[in-house]
Amino acid sequence: MSEFVYPHTRLVAGVDEVGRGPLVGAVVTAAVILDPARPIAGLADSKALSEKRRLALYDEIKEKALAWSLGRAEPQEIDRLNILHATMLAMQRAVAALPVVPEYVLIDGNRCPALPVPAMAVVKGDSRVAEISAASILAKVTRDAEMAALDKQFPEYGFARHKGYPTAFHLEQLAHYGATAHHRRSFGPVRRVLEQASPESDIR
Repeated sequence: MSEFVYPHTRLVAGVDEVGRGPLVGAVVTAAVILDPARPIAGLADSKALSEKRRLALYDEIKEKALAWSLGRAEPQEIDRLNILHATMLAMQRAVAALPVVPEYVLIDGNRCPALPVPAMAVVKGDSRVAEISAASILAKVTRDAEMAALDKQFPEYGFARHKGYPTAFHLEQLAHYGATAHHRRSFGPVRRVLEQASPESDIR
């Protein structure tokens, strides 16, 4: 992990999101305050880790972190607010849910939500800041589990495989079966399918 210098106070929370790009499901965020006395080896951007390694780190982070929490914005909120504002809301919810109030918050990306504590955005923070890496792992494992559960409910869409992202298979199944109640109606591919459907067609 490359050296990243920030105004270090004792209680630094890292925040990251997973699920801005998918056509279905919530955007999930996590906030993590690590314990310097209980270091966690191998933290990295969740996308760079194998699923097995992510799951092991997920358990270790929850066990060793000083504090951690999750936040989310549902598809209906994404449709109402747009994905950027819904993501900011989900990040605010994750920080507010921390059982320990952070002194400083580091956000993955190039912008910060409005927070009651000092915060800074860090581009590529999930691969540069241990706290953000830990948050990315919690968020991804949580959202992947939700997609696996949705897959059991709607096996024809393949959610466990593509996690709701607009793969060729997902778009094909969406066109064939229509949108579920969990699809984001404001996203182009879903909106187009709904526009092409007959007025009587049911939402699955």
